[in-house]
Amino acid sequence: MPLFDSVIHAFGTAGTGGFGIKSTSIAGYTPYCQWVITIFMLLFSINFNLYYLLLIRKFKAVIKSTELWFFIGLVLVCTTIITLNIRSMYTTWAETLRISSFQVASIISTTGYSTANFNTWPGLSKAILMLLMITGGCAGSTAGGLKQSRVVILCKTIYRELKKMIHPRSVRAVSMEDKRVDEQTVSGVTTYFAFYAFCLLIIFVLLSFEPFDLETNLTATMACFNNVGPGLGGVGPIGSFADYSGFSKILLSFAMLLGRL
Repeated sequence: MPLFDSVIHAFGTAGTGGFGIKSTSIAGYTPYCQWVITIFMLLFSINFNLYYLLLIRKFKAVIKSTELWFFIGLVLVCTTIITLNIRSMYTTWAETLRISSFQVASIISTTGYSTANFNTWPGLSKAILMLLMITGGCAGSTAGGLKQSRVVILCKTIYRELKKMIHPRSVRAVSMEDKRVDEQTVSGVTTYFAFYAFCLLIIFVLLSFEPFDLETNLTATMACFNNVGPGLGGVGPIGSFADYSGFSKILLSFAMLLGRL
């Protein structure tokens, strides 16, 4: 990769901003470059506090990180499913794994780079990418989205409430990394998620006045609100937001700012 290109893409990867200089994004570069960017998109999606713990040699604290293992597991599971799902579309297993790994890393880190037109992928693969748009990276990273720590707490809270329905008199606490999560934090996460869903819904409804299909408008909302970049349909990796009206562009600009707040 030329020096200028490498500097641009290094900043685009480190900040998970996804800014590039080619209309084909990363597809025009070698497989080696694609793997390097894949790895570093994931590294910049991890909580930076863990890197600090590594520097001061607190390795056990890093290993015990629930958010880290949840993030790694989610990446591995999603990459495996997508690889199997799109295998018939590409020549070799190596190419399929490289493309699926890159797109999973790009979407979950909310970087937004692309090496393939995932608009043409099967519905299952596209549904997984939509899910990753929502979850985003870890807390304390440069990634956007809901953040993995909140997803973990939400999942554990739902599990606790289901258990309480079966055993009403039981007392169960939500724990994170072997520590009890206080009820104020749990309440804050659930309130945050409710506000997140409410904002997403309002933006989507306002955007639905545009004469585009449901997939385009919904993923445009999700992509902007979670600071991902590309969506599906008309705003996919080979599309753009250019066809939206001035009002919708202002709305989506506001959605990007609101998503970062």
